[in-house]
Amino acid sequence: MPRVPRILEPIAGFGVTFATMFRKKHTEQYPEEKVPTAPRYHGRHQLNRYADGLEKCIGCELCAWACPADAIFVEGADNTEDERYSPGERYGRIYQINYLRCIGCGLCVEACPTRALTMTNEYEMVGDDRAGLIYEKQDLLGPMLDGMVPAPHDMAPGTTHADYYRGDVLRAAQSAPHGAAPGEDSPPTQGAHSHGDVS
Repeated sequence: MPRVPRILEPIAGFGVTFATMFRKKHTEQYPEEKVPTAPRYHGRHQLNRYADGLEKCIGCELCAWACPADAIFVEGADNTEDERYSPGERYGRIYQINYLRCIGCGLCVEACPTRALTMTNEYEMVGDDRAGLIYEKQDLLGPMLDGMVPAPHDMAPGTTHADYYRGDVLRAAQSAPHGAAPGEDSPPTQGAHSHGDVS
Protein backbone atom coordinates (compact mmCIF):
# COMPACT_ATOMS: atom_id res chain seq x y z
CA MET A 1 0.00 0.00 0.00
CA PRO A 2 1.51 3.37 -1.01
CA ARG A 3 2.42 5.72 1.80
CA VAL A 4 0.22 8.80 2.22
CA PRO A 5 2.12 12.06 1.78
CA ARG A 6 2.75 13.75 5.12
CA ILE A 7 0.70 16.79 4.20
CA LEU A 8 -2.38 14.58 3.56
CA GLU A 9 -2.09 12.48 6.72
CA PRO A 10 -4.64 14.56 8.72
CA ILE A 11 -7.18 14.17 5.90
CA ALA A 12 -6.50 10.42 5.62
CA GLY A 13 -7.05 10.10 9.37
CA PHE A 14 -10.56 11.46 8.96
CA GLY A 15 -11.24 9.26 5.94
CA VAL A 16 -13.73 7.02 7.75
CA THR A 17 -15.54 10.05 9.15
CA PHE A 18 -15.82 11.70 5.73
CA ALA A 19 -16.91 8.43 4.09
CA THR A 20 -19.82 8.01 6.52
CA MET A 21 -20.98 11.63 6.73
CA PHE A 22 -23.16 11.38 3.64
CA ARG A 23 -24.64 7.94 4.20
CA LYS A 24 -28.32 7.63 5.04
CA LYS A 25 -28.85 7.63 8.80
CA HIS A 26 -30.48 4.64 10.45
CA THR A 27 -32.28 5.36 13.70
CA GLU A 28 -34.04 2.72 15.78
CA GLN A 29 -37.08 4.03 17.66
CA TYR A 30 -36.36 2.14 20.87
CA PRO A 31 -38.27 1.39 23.09
CA GLU A 32 -41.37 2.11 21.01
CA GLU A 33 -40.16 -0.21 18.24
CA LYS A 34 -38.05 -3.16 19.39
CA VAL A 35 -35.83 -4.76 16.77
CA PRO A 36 -35.13 -8.49 17.29
CA THR A 37 -31.64 -9.25 18.49
CA ALA A 38 -29.17 -11.47 16.66
CA PRO A 39 -29.84 -15.20 17.18
CA ARG A 40 -26.73 -15.69 19.34
CA TYR A 41 -27.06 -12.45 21.30
CA HIS A 42 -25.63 -12.63 24.84
CA GLY A 43 -28.55 -11.67 27.07
CA ARG A 44 -29.85 -12.86 30.44
CA HIS A 45 -28.63 -16.26 31.55
CA GLN A 46 -30.88 -19.30 31.96
CA LEU A 47 -30.41 -22.48 33.98
CA ASN A 48 -31.84 -25.30 31.88
CA ARG A 49 -33.70 -28.47 32.85
CA TYR A 50 -33.84 -31.96 31.46
CA ALA A 51 -36.99 -33.16 29.74
CA ASP A 52 -38.37 -34.63 32.97
CA GLY A 53 -37.78 -31.47 35.01
CA LEU A 54 -34.52 -32.34 36.77
CA GLU A 55 -31.97 -29.51 36.74
CA LYS A 56 -28.90 -29.70 34.52
CA CYS A 57 -26.70 -27.74 36.93
CA ILE A 58 -24.47 -30.02 39.02
CA GLY A 59 -22.99 -27.29 41.21
CA CYS A 60 -19.44 -27.74 39.87
CA GLU A 61 -18.71 -23.98 40.02
CA LEU A 62 -16.76 -24.01 36.74
CA CYS A 63 -18.86 -21.09 35.49
CA ALA A 64 -17.87 -19.04 38.53
CA TRP A 65 -14.20 -19.88 38.01
CA ALA A 66 -14.39 -18.90 34.34
CA CYS A 67 -16.10 -15.55 34.97
CA PRO A 68 -13.55 -12.72 34.51
CA ALA A 69 -15.80 -10.24 36.33
CA ASP A 70 -16.42 -12.43 39.41
CA ALA A 71 -20.15 -12.03 38.79
CA ILE A 72 -21.24 -15.62 39.55
CA PHE A 73 -21.58 -17.34 42.90
CA VAL A 74 -22.42 -21.05 43.09
CA GLU A 75 -22.73 -23.30 46.09
CA GLY A 76 -23.28 -26.98 45.40
CA ALA A 77 -24.91 -29.60 47.62
CA ASP A 78 -25.36 -33.36 47.54
CA ASN A 79 -28.49 -34.98 46.17
CA THR A 80 -30.12 -37.40 48.61
CA GLU A 81 -32.55 -40.27 48.24
CA ASP A 82 -35.32 -38.04 49.57
CA GLU A 83 -34.42 -34.93 47.56
CA ARG A 84 -32.92 -35.20 44.09
CA TYR A 85 -32.63 -32.03 42.03
CA SER A 86 -30.28 -33.25 39.29
CA PRO A 87 -28.88 -36.52 37.93
CA GLY A 88 -25.67 -37.61 39.56
CA GLU A 89 -24.28 -36.67 42.96
CA ARG A 90 -24.60 -32.89 43.26
CA TYR A 91 -26.76 -29.93 42.28
CA GLY A 92 -26.51 -26.16 42.49
CA ARG A 93 -28.14 -25.28 45.84
CA ILE A 94 -27.35 -21.57 45.53
CA TYR A 95 -26.83 -19.87 42.18
CA GLN A 96 -26.44 -16.11 41.83
CA ILE A 97 -25.43 -13.84 38.96
CA ASN A 98 -24.66 -10.20 39.71
CA TYR A 99 -25.71 -8.25 36.62
CA LEU A 100 -24.02 -5.14 37.96
CA ARG A 101 -20.75 -6.96 37.22
CA CYS A 102 -21.61 -9.28 34.32
CA ILE A 103 -20.00 -8.21 31.03
CA GLY A 104 -21.93 -10.66 28.84
CA CYS A 105 -18.81 -12.41 27.54
CA GLY A 106 -20.31 -15.92 27.60
CA LEU A 107 -17.22 -17.61 29.07
CA CYS A 108 -19.43 -19.14 31.77
CA VAL A 109 -21.50 -20.87 29.08
CA GLU A 110 -18.37 -22.27 27.46
CA ALA A 111 -17.15 -23.65 30.80
CA CYS A 112 -20.37 -25.49 31.70
CA PRO A 113 -19.89 -29.27 31.23
CA THR A 114 -23.62 -30.13 31.16
CA ARG A 115 -24.99 -27.22 29.09
CA ALA A 116 -26.93 -26.19 32.17
CA LEU A 117 -26.16 -22.51 31.58
CA THR A 118 -27.09 -20.74 28.36
CA MET A 119 -27.82 -17.14 27.46
CA THR A 120 -31.19 -15.88 26.24
CA ASN A 121 -32.02 -12.90 24.05
CA GLU A 122 -33.52 -10.97 26.95
CA TYR A 123 -31.67 -7.68 27.46
CA GLU A 124 -34.07 -5.39 29.31
CA MET A 125 -32.65 -5.79 32.80
CA VAL A 126 -32.85 -2.48 34.62
CA GLY A 127 -33.80 -1.38 38.09
CA ASP A 128 -33.36 1.28 40.72
CA ASP A 129 -32.32 -1.23 43.39
CA ARG A 130 -28.85 -2.80 43.33
CA ALA A 131 -30.04 -5.93 45.14
CA GLY A 132 -32.68 -6.47 42.45
CA LEU A 133 -29.95 -6.93 39.83
CA ILE A 134 -28.48 -9.91 41.67
CA TYR A 135 -30.47 -12.76 40.14
CA GLU A 136 -31.07 -15.83 42.30
CA LYS A 137 -31.53 -19.43 41.17
CA GLN A 138 -35.31 -19.12 41.02
CA ASP A 139 -34.94 -16.10 38.71
CA LEU A 140 -32.61 -17.96 36.35
CA LEU A 141 -34.28 -21.39 36.09
CA GLY A 142 -35.94 -22.05 32.75
CA PRO A 143 -39.72 -22.40 32.55
CA MET A 144 -41.48 -25.66 33.24
CA LEU A 145 -42.50 -27.08 29.88
CA ASP A 146 -45.32 -29.52 29.20
CA GLY A 147 -44.68 -32.87 30.85
CA MET A 148 -41.98 -31.64 33.22
CA VAL A 149 -42.26 -32.35 36.93
CA PRO A 150 -40.68 -29.85 39.33
CA ALA A 151 -37.62 -31.12 41.22
CA PRO A 152 -36.96 -32.72 43.60
CA HIS A 153 -37.89 -36.16 42.29
CA ASP A 154 -36.22 -39.42 41.32
CA MET A 155 -34.49 -40.04 38.02
CA ALA A 156 -36.45 -41.86 35.35
CA PRO A 157 -36.73 -45.57 36.26
CA GLY A 158 -33.95 -47.70 34.83
CA THR A 159 -31.70 -44.75 33.97
CA THR A 160 -28.39 -43.43 35.25
CA HIS A 161 -26.89 -39.96 35.17
CA ALA A 162 -25.09 -40.96 31.95
CA ASP A 163 -28.44 -41.43 30.19
CA TYR A 164 -29.33 -37.84 31.05
CA TYR A 165 -25.99 -36.44 29.92
CA ARG A 166 -26.22 -38.28 26.60
CA GLY A 167 -29.70 -36.89 26.00
CA ASP A 168 -31.46 -40.25 26.10
CA VAL A 169 -34.20 -39.17 28.51
CA LEU A 170 -36.51 -37.29 26.17
CA ARG A 171 -39.67 -36.74 28.18
CA ALA A 172 -41.01 -36.69 31.69
CA ALA A 173 -40.90 -39.98 33.51
CA GLN A 174 -43.27 -38.82 36.21
CA SER A 175 -46.88 -37.93 35.80
CA ALA A 176 -48.03 -40.29 38.48
CA PRO A 177 -51.10 -39.41 40.54
CA HIS A 178 -50.65 -38.55 44.19
CA GLY A 179 -49.55 -41.59 46.17
CA ALA A 180 -48.30 -43.59 43.18
CA ALA A 181 -44.65 -44.46 42.78
CA PRO A 182 -42.68 -41.92 40.73
CA GLY A 183 -42.73 -42.76 37.05
CA GLU A 184 -45.11 -45.64 37.62
CA ASP A 185 -47.50 -44.78 34.81
CA SER A 186 -45.16 -43.14 32.34
CA PRO A 187 -41.82 -44.82 31.57
CA PRO A 188 -39.11 -42.71 29.95
CA THR A 189 -38.57 -42.58 26.25
CA GLN A 190 -35.00 -43.62 25.47
CA GLY A 191 -32.89 -44.61 22.56
CA ALA A 192 -33.28 -41.57 20.28
CA HIS A 193 -30.19 -39.45 20.52
CA SER A 194 -30.83 -35.76 21.17
CA HIS A 195 -28.44 -33.13 22.42
CA GLY A 196 -30.86 -30.21 22.24
CA ASP A 197 -31.20 -28.03 25.32
CA VAL A 198 -34.46 -27.83 27.18
CA SER A 199 -34.75 -24.11 27.62
